[in-house]
Amino acid sequence: MTEASPPLTDYQADKPIALVAMLGDIKIAHSVFALPFALLGAVMAAKGLPKMTVGGRDFAWALVLVIIAMVAARTAAMLSNRILDRHIDARNHRTATRPLAAGNVSIKAYMLGLCGSLAIFFGCCVAFALGLGNPWPLLLSVPVIAWICAYALFKRFTWWCHIWLGASLALSVPAAAIAVNPDVVFHLPALWILAAMVLCWVAGFDVIYALQDVETDVIEGLHSMPSKLGIKRAMWCSRTLHLFAAGLLLQAWWITPQFGWLFFGAACITAALLMVEHRTVDRWGTTKMALTFFTLNGIVSCLIGAAGIIELL
Repeated sequence: MTEASPPLTDYQADKPIALVAMLGDIKIAHSVFALPFALLGAVMAAKGLPKMTVGGRDFAWALVLVIIAMVAARTAAMLSNRILDRHIDARNHRTATRPLAAGNVSIKAYMLGLCGSLAIFFGCCVAFALGLGNPWPLLLSVPVIAWICAYALFKRFTWWCHIWLGASLALSVPAAAIAVNPDVVFHLPALWILAAMVLCWVAGFDVIYALQDVETDVIEGLHSMPSKLGIKRAMWCSRTLHLFAAGLLLQAWWITPQFGWLFFGAACITAALLMVEHRTVDRWGTTKMALTFFTLNGIVSCLIGAAGIIELL
């Protein structure tokens, strides 16, 4: 009697299933956290161009490239995170069912997905250089992609990893502006204030997200704020970061003549949503993480992005 063959779960066995599993694992929908801010940064930079044209081409083409590059870069960062953390994820009850950690999809599939995402990202940067006459996205592409892919390594050394992640998403604001109109980037202080806001906002909710893995982080020696500072101190750090985020939004509104009462209202609603976010943690702990992490923060990014773009246009 011959020995039964193992189930065909490798990338070579069923490519469509592997692709679907990877996309489900990295949650493409979470691109919503940074993308609206990137679009807002692009529109802010484009206001300095006649008829919103880029290199003689329609602004819409630049916007399409920004969106594709953003999603590709975020996908590459998530795939690299999964690859670097696969052994830790396998030992964590919450993440043990992730396709790579569970062995349902091979590391080869994830590596190919990573290479594909990087190829799309660099292709967009080349398109900016050759098609739109702007070499800066290509020149800055390597340091930017290296920065955003380094989070999984950074959390092995310091609890400032949350700030690193916040800075990774904050890069989307000036990066999109540089891609559209590099000449005005250093003449738009509100652009950098919004980037700082994104840094504080993302770092604050990443601390909350890390509450789910405190025990695992302690065992694995990972440096999250909750595991190193304690939950109570970590939550005060999160509250402080979100307080700064709300203040920076109001500052961006104050110094930008184009931002009117719509943006001010969006900033006030954002402050209220961040308060609700912390109340859900105080009341339900991590049991409502879908609401606390994704829904509320997704509303924040879409609200601010939409309000800013509408008022600029």
